[in-house]
Amino acid sequence: LTFFFLEGLAAAVPVTPESTAQRRREVRSLLRRLNKPPVASIQSLDGDIIDCVHISKQPGFDHPLLKNHTIQMQPSYHPGGMYHESNIAPHHITQTWHQNGKCPKNTIPIRRTKEEDVLRANSIKTYGKKMPQSIANLDSINKPVIPNISTGHQHAIASAQVDNCHGTRASFNLWKPTIARANDFSLTQLWITGGSYSGNDLNTIEAGWQVGPQRETLKPLS
Repeated sequence: LTFFFLEGLAAAVPVTPESTAQRRREVRSLLRRLNKPPVASIQSLDGDIIDCVHISKQPGFDHPLLKNHTIQMQPSYHPGGMYHESNIAPHHITQTWHQNGKCPKNTIPIRRTKEEDVLRANSIKTYGKKMPQSIANLDSINKPVIPNISTGHQHAIASAQVDNCHGTRASFNLWKPTIARANDFSLTQLWITGGSYSGNDLNTIEAGWQVGPQRETLKPLS
């Protein structure tokens, strides 16, 4: 696994004009694939809708390699810690939507993807996907390079490579991130990546903060 901390500024890629009717069909088709039929739904105070999907129906099992996959309900081992378990106070993780309920047993909470979420993406076909060539390779990071700011893409990366990962965290200091032009965006995020850059097994988990006015001005399809 590889950890990346990325901070940068880049010019947004313009969206290719499409037929409104065709775009509407593509968006609705994608939403039907992403949003699985829930056992129950919970309205969060922050506006999100949380769907409680049966654990065997989660979107990850749509992958051909995971068909007929047997779910391991309990971990085979627990990673050792610095302290004895008796000295560790239980810490309950809570989220805003928990104030309105919890998902039933044998279901998992999934935030319902909305139309506006898809419209913020540069492409409907690649929504929610990370192309391997768009992720910085650790080998290239370790080699000093001369930044080329003429491309309009400026970034800084810090990384670490580990054999086992049980979790990570990052603190981002944000001081009113600004951009020069309306079609620019500023992004700070943490990546956890696993797999190979040359194959089809690359997986990423990403979290961060982005300022991108162009991504907030797209209107829902009527």
